[in-house]
Amino acid sequence: MTIGFWCVLIAGALPYVAVGFAKIGGKGYDNANPRAWLARTEGFRARAHAAHLNAFETFPLFAAGVLIAHFQHAPQNRIDMLAMAFIAARVGFTIFYLTDRPTLRSLFWGAGTACVIALFVTAA
Repeated sequence: MTIGFWCVLIAGALPYVAVGFAKIGGKGYDNANPRAWLARTEGFRARAHAAHLNAFETFPLFAAGVLIAHFQHAPQNRIDMLAMAFIAARVGFTIFYLTDRPTLRSLFWGAGTACVIALFVTAA
């Protein structure tokens, strides 16, 4: 399995890491109705939930970019580098979201998006 494919797995796991920060130690966490509980969170926990949702939003296009680049026989080292850069950008995005640094968060979001676009350009 390629590094790019492993990065797809990691990207698929990132939303669960983010929401874990929202749920762990949360007072009154209701596992019977977690979405309603998350909707009422504020501050750090609300940002963790937002990072969780954003990770799900970015995943499909990233996974498609890796797969399309692979099936188009793009250079594997380029796919792997872009996939690793995407993961690094998404980890940074999550950290900056959790620590309430919106400018850095947006820069890292942009870097991740640029990696996805580059995957499609590489496939072309």
